[in-house]
Amino acid sequence: MFARRTAARVVAQPSLLAAPSNARNMATLREIELRLKSVRNIEKITKSMKMIASTKLAKAQRAMQAGKLYGAANAEVFETAKEGATGPQKLFIVVSSDKGLCGGIHSSVTKATRRAFSNTPDSPIAGASVEPDSSVMVIGDKSKAQLSRVLPNNFKLTFNQIGRDVPTFADAASVADLVVKSGVEYDSVVIIYNKFVSAISYEAAAIEIKGEKALKESEGFKKYEMEDDFTKDLAEFSLANALFAALTESHACEISARRNAMDNASKNAGDMIGSLTMQYNRGRQAAITNELVDIITGASAL
Repeated sequence: MFARRTAARVVAQPSLLAAPSNARNMATLREIELRLKSVRNIEKITKSMKMIASTKLAKAQRAMQAGKLYGAANAEVFETAKEGATGPQKLFIVVSSDKGLCGGIHSSVTKATRRAFSNTPDSPIAGASVEPDSSVMVIGDKSKAQLSRVLPNNFKLTFNQIGRDVPTFADAASVADLVVKSGVEYDSVVIIYNKFVSAISYEAAAIEIKGEKALKESEGFKKYEMEDDFTKDLAEFSLANALFAALTESHACEISARRNAMDNASKNAGDMIGSLTMQYNRGRQAAITNELVDIITGASAL
């Protein structure tokens, strides 16, 4: 008899400790409410970043137009020296930045560099053969991290903290000076950057800058008597001009891509807030209905 009562008590304990029927609904509603709060905070951040990027885009586009003038002057110089053949040794300078949250802007130049080294038909320097041991220099930490896994033995120099604000000619000149003083031998420099197509699109492009030797051997320059230092200074100045044009255009592409990415993120956050709000309201209405049923059932039992 005593054993039977003890067994009955043990079986009855779980029912005494059972949670109320609507406890699970309350916990789920609390989780949805916390998630709604976090998504609303994210939406505020993305909207703020979109507004900041929209403000910076106009300034970046003005700098890009100024940089294109430098690039046009460079093109005129090399149009005169087009007869000079460049050697096979190329130096690649990949232009990206240190910041993220801007879509595939960095992977665009990384993929273009990989296509160039693979000598594929869609290479940014189509028709030119690239040696597998060609040197690579990267501006920006984002593309550095991506290319270091693919071309770890080709790296010679990396640059960062460039492009935090609108790039200046001083930034380009300092990069060109370090490239010349690095001791890397090259016949031409290939700059891979993002070309600004419109406010919502961009594409990877490449420009090739001839080295000092190619300038000396060109027919246009052989017509004049020039000192050796003049050709060397002209090659470095041309490299700085091309770098400035590429930096400003890449910066404009980055700001535009960041604005578009934050716009899409804000829209996605709005859609998520709408679905979570509907889910929360349905759960809350179900909990209220269950409570009303319990009250009505208890009242009718009396």
